Amino acid sequence: MVNIRDRTEDFKDAVHRSAVSLGYDETRIAAILASFIMRKPRQRSPFIKAALKTVDSIGVLEEFLLKHKKDYVDLYRTTEQERDSIESEVTFFIKSCKEQIDLLKNSINQVDDANSKGWIGFKGESLNADTVAHKHGVVLILCEKLHSVSSQFDRLRAVRYQDVINRRALRRKPTQAGKTSSTEISTPTNLEEQVKQSDAQTMESNELRSESVRVQEQFLDDETRALQAELSGLLDAVQETETKMVEMSALNHLMSTHVLQQAQQIEYLYDQAVEATMNVELGNKELTKAIQRNSSSRTFLLLFLFVLTFSILFLDWYN
Repeated sequence: MVNIRDRTEDFKDAVHRSAVSLGYDETRIAAILASFIMRKPRQRSPFIKAALKTVDSIGVLEEFLLKHKKDYVDLYRTTEQERDSIESEVTFFIKSCKEQIDLLKNSINQVDDANSKGWIGFKGESLNADTVAHKHGVVLILCEKLHSVSSQFDRLRAVRYQDVINRRALRRKPTQAGKTSSTEISTPTNLEEQVKQSDAQTMESNELRSESVRVQEQFLDDETRALQAELSGLLDAVQETETKMVEMSALNHLMSTHVLQQAQQIEYLYDQAVEATMNVELGNKELTKAIQRNSSSRTFLLLFLFVLTFSILFLDWYN
């Protein structure tokens, strides 16, 4: 039985001696060994960085809403100006997040880095269909997250508007009660005037209430239309990506068919090349034989001419 010796430690010692001889100190050697064990994280692409920044912005917006929720809803904690400032800040946050999402949407079909490498380590010349689909999914998730946060703010704003409407209604009820008590003492003519005034005030309050509700509904409708347009755009992009993937699969199938045909043609050409090689070898053999025959016949002819010449000279000398 062959004895096997573990030379791992000897190899490590040899590598360490070589590193020391090349000028590496212990700290540098330890850093190199640590880099082999714990590799550096892969550098993120600009798209991923922007998406993470957008997620952080949406998270900050959500925390801001949770922090100022009671201040915005409760009428006795803050003033109208403070609530208006909170609303303006939230609106600014939502607009900035939407602009960031639009930038991400526009940069989906752009190559992130010119020095980026493909899945096998070579330089990536074009975007992969899976990468494009992943980016579309990231944008869709960001849109849904922003929509959920904006819907929370819409509910808070609806509560605020409803409280304002209720306060206005409560302010007008005592005036109407005082006017009804005065109408009981007044004359029938004053009663008719008071009834007309109360009707006018009621109509005015109803108009104010309907106007506020109309403004709120208009704002919600605008936001709903914007979100619907955005989602329809994302749906169109996803459908376009799906169509492109189907086309790519069809092209791959066609390419595989052509490759199979080319393989058959290459095999046929290979057979012909082998046959031609065999024919060339046979031709070379025949040429070699012909050369040998030609040389032997030439030698025989020269010998015959020499003998004939010698015979003629001998006969002439003999005579």
